Amino acid sequence: MNWDEKLKDFENFLRFERNFSDNTLDAYVRDIRKLKDYAEVELPGIGPDTITYTQLQEYLFGLSKLKFSERSQARWISSIKAFFKYLLEDEIREDNPSKLLEGPKLGLYLPDTLSLEDVERVIKAINLDTDLGLRNQCLIEVLYGCGLRVSELIELKISNINFKENYLKVDGKGGKSRFVPLADYTTRLIRNYIDHVRSQYKINKKHEDILFLNSRGSSMSRVIVFIIIKELTEKAGISKKISPHTFRHSFATHLLQNGADLRYIQEMLGHSSITTTEIYTHLKTEELRDVILNYHPRNITETGSRIS
Repeated sequence: MNWDEKLKDFENFLRFERNFSDNTLDAYVRDIRKLKDYAEVELPGIGPDTITYTQLQEYLFGLSKLKFSERSQARWISSIKAFFKYLLEDEIREDNPSKLLEGPKLGLYLPDTLSLEDVERVIKAINLDTDLGLRNQCLIEVLYGCGLRVSELIELKISNINFKENYLKVDGKGGKSRFVPLADYTTRLIRNYIDHVRSQYKINKKHEDILFLNSRGSSMSRVIVFIIIKELTEKAGISKKISPHTFRHSFATHLLQNGADLRYIQEMLGHSSITTTEIYTHLKTEELRDVILNYHPRNITETGSRIS
């Protein structure tokens, strides 16, 4: 049986039946393509219908010795399990060789966040004397002020902005839409960008409704947004490894710190499950722990020094 044929069928299944987002779909397909490449070299004659549990184990063991992170290893196993579950359901196989595969034990993942002061430092690092600088200021403010994923940011449409009521309609993962409020300040920045910067571009007809454009009048790529943020954080003197998603994490964390209800945060982030949003309560718990260790009188010695 041909690996390429089944991989293409799996990709179509994820896209049209499971309604996976492009990013998630690409990750799953990329993981199975790695397995295919391995099988074609190391297991000649073995197809997706005949590969065994032991052979999958050997493949994963070989990858684990290359010092990939536990999170990457867990994702590989998730992709492999999804692939062979699909083959089983499609009656390509009568058994599931991945059923007993176990991923590495993952600790609690606490995403990096920026303080409000750090967010302001990044924004102050922007040169507002240029059109690109004004665009980047607006871009960062929308990214942070609305808690968007980078894919949602670069696909944001002007027609989905309600300037009268101050909210965005965001087309999120899995074709789900949500409405996110806009602060007056952010609305003014968007209007200024549209009226004085974007209007100067010769806009590609395909992208006439896209809010954020590059200097050629086309939609921006994820890579460009990463590069912009990397350059700004370096200029601001922030040593953390920052990505567009860091601003989304910061948005949620700052809302929670200021008393917002977790359910409202869930709605604004577009999480289908409250469990995903609950990660931010752990961030708040970490902050609370630091406060207790630094300021609780039982943790301070008689001389006034803190107990380490």
